[in-house]
Amino acid sequence: MMIWVDADACPAAVKSILFRAADRTQVTVTLVANQTIPIPPSPYIRSMRVQKGFDVADNEIVARFAPGDLVVTGDIPLAAEVLRKGGQALSPRGEAFSADTIGARLNMRDFLDTLRASGIQSGGPGALKPKDIQAFANALDKFLARR
Repeated sequence: MMIWVDADACPAAVKSILFRAADRTQVTVTLVANQTIPIPPSPYIRSMRVQKGFDVADNEIVARFAPGDLVVTGDIPLAAEVLRKGGQALSPRGEAFSADTIGARLNMRDFLDTLRASGIQSGGPGALKPKDIQAFANALDKFLARR
């Protein structure tokens, strides 16, 4: 079992939690991004740089993860693809995506995209708060305890 991270937009606090968890549990964490992501020295932490471009990192994660792996992402379409292929997905805010809820999340995302395309500003997610970081740490611990 591995943890894959959609790292281009992953907050530093979440990466820090993942780094500590990798060393503590000896689970490999691979950060995938279109830029160089600094990582601490560890046999359990890897960084993979991909070409710049729309969804290049997402496509690399989908091509490489195995059923049962965890993917950390805030990208709803990526989370949906991961779930379809037998993986598990967790947002940097600690939300575990599931087959029961991903359809509604995709519909809401598409609706907000349509609003933005028509000129209505819907805003993005708020800043990451300490309670979000704690929710992520708790959800990650639950996932790692089940493995």
